[in-house]
Parts: sequence; C-alpha cells; structure tokens
Amino acid sequence: MSHYVQLEQEEQELLDSYERDEWQSVAEFQERLCQYQTYAAAAFEAMGLVSVPLSQEDIKAIRAKAVAAGMSYQTLIATIVHRYLAGELIENPHSA
Repeated sequence: MSHYVQLEQEEQELLDSYERDEWQSVAEFQERLCQYQTYAAAAFEAMGLVSVPLSQEDIKAIRAKAVAAGMSYQTLIATIVHRYLAGELIENPHSA
C-alpha cells in the first residue's frame, strides 16, 4: 500500500535537505530545548495567548454558536471572557 503525501514547497525543501545529510545534531540538546521552550512561553504570554482544555461537547457547542453569530469560535471565546470580566455576563446557576 502506497502512502503518497503531497508536500508543500517548503516541506519538500526540508526533506531534500535532510536526505542530503545537511542536518547536524545540536550540542547540549536538552539545555537548548529548555531555553527555546522558555522563549516560546514568554512570547505567548506577551501576545496574550492562553491554552484552555475544553471538552469536545463544549467545543462543538461553541463552534455552532460562533457560526450562528457569524464569527470564529476563537473570537466568540474571547468575547465571552471579555464580557464576563467587564461584568456584562453574570453566572446563571442551573437548577438540579
């Protein structure tokens, strides 16, 4: 069974470079990895990006409401959080 994958130009260039043995191992890999992870985390924090785990059920509901509102689900989530923090949304306890 053949698994042919169409690569984009940049991906093909990287693969070609790897196959020509142009890649070298990085000295002190673990230390460098930690350093770059720290840089990435700081960049995300500076940009205000967060990662929040949500259930698949919640994600489906958010996507459906976002489509109905004509916006992306990320925009809807950001709007909900902003409105909640601004006091425009209040908690509505569900009856058991």
